[in-house]
Amino acid sequence: MKPATAAKKLEVLLTATPEAFRDHDITRDELAALQADPPEWLVTLRREGPHPRPVVAQRLGVSNSGLARGGVDEPLTTAQIGALLDAMPEWLTIERERQRAVRAEETRIRRERAGQQ
Repeated sequence: MKPATAAKKLEVLLTATPEAFRDHDITRDELAALQADPPEWLVTLRREGPHPRPVVAQRLGVSNSGLARGGVDEPLTTAQIGALLDAMPEWLTIERERQRAVRAEETRIRRERAGQQ
């Protein structure tokens, strides 16, 4: 698979990975080995970032669209995510509440559909 696909599966930012990772296609066995026994660079990258948008959104408790509405358009480090959570700007509070409402509605719909079957 392409390095971009492997990075996505590993939930890391491709541009932050070592050049050796980006320079060649990754086999499924290599990906499995990285997941089972991650090298130090992967452990550090997952812990400190920079993180791709889906990971940033998940850690902040918002959607990718919520990040865009909040003006977050670049990868963030773990420290930057922590600072945002500590400061809790108004946009983040609004987007977290929006995400909670969406999840609650999805749960209600799933339960309703399960009861109809």
